[in-house]
Amino acid sequence: MEYFTQQLINGITLGAIYALIAIGYTMVYGIIGMINFAHGEIFMVGGFISIIAFMLLGLFGITWAPLAILVALLVTMALTPLYGWTLERIAYRPLRHSPRLAALITAIGMSIFLQNYVQLVQGARTKPIPPVVTGGIEIMRRGDFVVTLGYMQILIVVLTVVLMAAFSLLIQRTSLGRAQRACEQDLKMASLVGVDVDRTIAQTFIMGAALAGVAGLIFLLHYGVVDFYIGFHAGIKAFTAAVLGGIGSLPGAMLGGLLIGLIEAFWSAYFSVEYKDVAAFTVLVVVLIFRPTGLLGRPDVEKV
Repeated sequence: MEYFTQQLINGITLGAIYALIAIGYTMVYGIIGMINFAHGEIFMVGGFISIIAFMLLGLFGITWAPLAILVALLVTMALTPLYGWTLERIAYRPLRHSPRLAALITAIGMSIFLQNYVQLVQGARTKPIPPVVTGGIEIMRRGDFVVTLGYMQILIVVLTVVLMAAFSLLIQRTSLGRAQRACEQDLKMASLVGVDVDRTIAQTFIMGAALAGVAGLIFLLHYGVVDFYIGFHAGIKAFTAAVLGGIGSLPGAMLGGLLIGLIEAFWSAYFSVEYKDVAAFTVLVVVLIFRPTGLLGRPDVEKV
């Protein structure tokens, strides 16, 4: 029971990171029907911006953990969206009315470009930082095995829940959210009734990039290391989470992220860790066989 509880905590923590990244995939797909395969690299860029922010804060003598994390969070959420906006403006907007294959190839190309851009600028070596948040709460104990809920894990889950709630309210209660929902239903009709489609899509990319940047920050804080290749692995997992939950569904992205995190944690704990990715994709295949739209996805409605 103790071991199960610890893996449950670990899985929820990992799933929260995947969920933040998956929201960016599902928001972009919901509006323009395109998979932004460079989104994982935006997450990676967020991690590097965070580590640079922590280094600069250390140079200025700001070492109090809560203040350092807050400043790094604000800096990351301010700078990472610039990459999302630039990608949309330069790479995706000119191809919006082109065949989907062209946009898909462009997204893969931008992913490779960002990987190599960061590798050239920051180097190929991994970038570690010392632990910023340490300690935790003892949940239960049996012999020498202690179930611990780390303060870092609490921070990750709380930050994820707050951000998801804030973005959900933004989409449901604001004019931007109404414009996004209108574009999701029909881009042409949305433009006819006065919605600035280009601006709405750009703002969607910015929102998704901000969440990916936060995911990069908490990944850095949790694991203490980043490199130029983490975006590929995390991006694939987050995309899998978005499809599992139902691509285009915000609650589905959250659910899918948590499920992928839990599957990986429990499979690594009770079976061979080398096959945890196989387990996650097997669950995805099984779900899509019996429910092609994902767990919370809705079937496409043909417009006539």
